[in-house]
This record gives sequence, structure tokens and C-alpha cells, in this order.
Amino acid sequence: MRTTSGGALQGLRIVDLTRVLAGPLCTQILSDHGAEVVKVEPPSGDETRRLGPPFDSSGSAAYFSALNRGKQAISLDLSMPDAQEVLHRLLSEADVLVENFMPGTLERWGLGYEQTLAARYPKLVYCSITGFGQDGPLGGLPGYDAVLQALCGLMSVNGDPASGATRIGLPVVDHLTGYVALSGILLALQARQRTGLGQRVEATLYDTAMSLLLPHASNWFSSHQSPELLGSAHPNIAPYEKFRANDGEVFIGIVSDGQFRKFCSHIGQEGLVSDERFHTNAARVTHRAELKAVIENAIASLGGGPLCESLMRAGVPAGVVNSLPQALNHPHTEHRQMLVRRGNYTGLRAPMRLSATPDQPGAAPPTFSQDSGDILVRLGFSTQEISTLRTSGAAPCPASPS
Repeated sequence: MRTTSGGALQGLRIVDLTRVLAGPLCTQILSDHGAEVVKVEPPSGDETRRLGPPFDSSGSAAYFSALNRGKQAISLDLSMPDAQEVLHRLLSEADVLVENFMPGTLERWGLGYEQTLAARYPKLVYCSITGFGQDGPLGGLPGYDAVLQALCGLMSVNGDPASGATRIGLPVVDHLTGYVALSGILLALQARQRTGLGQRVEATLYDTAMSLLLPHASNWFSSHQSPELLGSAHPNIAPYEKFRANDGEVFIGIVSDGQFRKFCSHIGQEGLVSDERFHTNAARVTHRAELKAVIENAIASLGGGPLCESLMRAGVPAGVVNSLPQALNHPHTEHRQMLVRRGNYTGLRAPMRLSATPDQPGAAPPTFSQDSGDILVRLGFSTQEISTLRTSGAAPCPASPS
């Protein structure tokens, strides 16, 4: 397959006004695929620079480094007119603006999309990432991943009776919202190819969290029965959960009767197939506790790694419950090139792969405002104007944020 240099989004210019996770993840993926991203931080810096330990050699938290590679960095106090002029010069050459301010913030500064930017930059794709949107019963309120997990029912289906409702151990709502924003931006850019005009793209943590309620929501629509806490088990499929082997836990996921027959044969339990309690998936779900006890007894003397590999080779999905270091150091992680290494920096690669225009992850994440001088010169500001911007605090110097 012939490849080209520069990535699929080469030539695209992004102004990134986002902090924390969803927005920076979205713009990092855009950068990985060739877009030029200018990250604009407030004088206090992106909050994630301080969310440690651990911290890197520049003093920024490792959290920040996960989300900001390949970007140029400048700091602007957008409440100041001089800083707003810098932003306008950035937008005059930009294709996309991504922001995650509290609703009404940009309007208060005279920078709202419908208020100002849509007319001044008609081709601009404007992406807003918020907790709940601008209006409605919760409109304009602050939102964080774990709060949305609680509010939207995700915690209610995670955990077991002993633990109670439990936060999912990853910021899954923030993460997926970043991908929702990415998808919306790409859709809007495709529409611009046809219409010549940009538009507003909206991504909210609330909508994203609600969209994750599958199959639980559809089960409730049909049965009106609230889901139980099942631990690692699946509400509609069995066996599809953790089991204890000789040396640790494994996860076995079986979704068809054919896979169940293969599994039973593999562990020497052929009689389970003809047992009325386990003959169909519906029966297995009803009798999941009895089935789990039989399976754990059958595999109690087996090593988890060899068992899972032999099951996978036989067509039965299974995996050892690895720790995070084990997963990061797995040979297949290396084979799939999922780690990005740049000197002292190591990060995770975005998961999409394009054959003709492959991604090209950029440099290590920038220090605070490290590119402000180059950006201001490129935008046409004179030496005196740059000095004024810095001394006034409109565009702070490249130094540790206060």
C-alpha cells in the first residue's frame, strides 16, 4: 500500500482552548493525524499540569503528558482585549476551535460563537465540550467524569453487592466525550466541503454517559426491571465473567452455543452441554451461579495463562486478568505499536489506523507557553507588541504558571 507523508489531516489548523481530559484528548488525536494544534492555556495553566504526583522533569504532572503531545503552546488571558486580539489572529487562519469553558464564559468576553465568531469566521468549525450543555434543567452546570458516572446510572451497574455501586476505574465518560467531539468535528469538516460553511459541534458529558447505558437501558425499556450489581458478569450472557484458575483470575467470554460446546469439551465438562440448566444462553443466565461454581471447580488446577491461550486457539475468547504493567508490557502491545516514545516521554497511541495516511505522533507535550514567541511572531506581532503582551499579562512568558 502506497503511503503519503503528513497524515490525513495535514494542513488543518486547530485552536485548542481546552483543559483536563476530553478536549485535550480530542485535539491530541487531531495532531497525531497531521493537524497543527495551538494549545491556548490560561495564565494559571491547564489544571492537569498540577494533578500529580507523579510529575515529569519539567514539573508537569504525568496526567498532562498523556493528553498534549504534538501541540504548540501559548498562554493568553482571554479576559483582556489584547489577548483576544491574539486569539482573533489565530482564528483568522484556523479551521477548528475547540473549547470546554463553562457555558457563557466566552459570551461574557464577547467571543461567543453565535454572538461573534460565526459571522466573523464563517468557515470555522466550533466545538464546545461541556458537562450538560447550555440549557435545560442542568444546563450550564459543572460536570466531571465521576459525577456523570453517578448521575447517569453507570455506577449503578458497576460493582457487586458487597461493594455497592462503584465508579468505573477509568475516566470513561471523559474519554468517550473526546471521541464524540472528534467525530463531530470530522463530520462538520466533511459538511464544510459541501457547503463551504462551518458550524457548531456540541459534545456533552451527559449525552455521552447516557449513550453508554447499553444493553442496560434497552433491557429496562423491555422489562422495567432495574439491573442488579453483577460484578464482572454480563446481564444478558453467561458464562461471561471472571473465574478463578490455579494462579489467578481469568475472564472467559462466551456468546454462542457453539463456543460453549467448545469450551466444555476443552475443560472436560462435555456433560454441561446436555444439562437443561445450561443448554441455552437463556438457561445459563438463569443459572449463572451454579455454572460458575462448576467451571471454577473444573479449572482450579489449571494455570490461567496456558488455559486462556489454548481456549483462544480453540476459538473461545478468554484472557488473563492482567495488571496495568502486565498489559503495557505485553508483547502484543509492542507489536501493535501502542506506545509512543519521544526521549523521556512515553504515551499511548490513538487506536485508529490508516493505511495510506498513517498517524505520526508528534513531539513530547509542551512546557507552559513554550511556543508563545514563535506563535506571536508568526501572527505578525512586533517585538514591542510582544513585550507589551507579556508585561501586561495578556500573553504570559514561557515560565512556570502561577
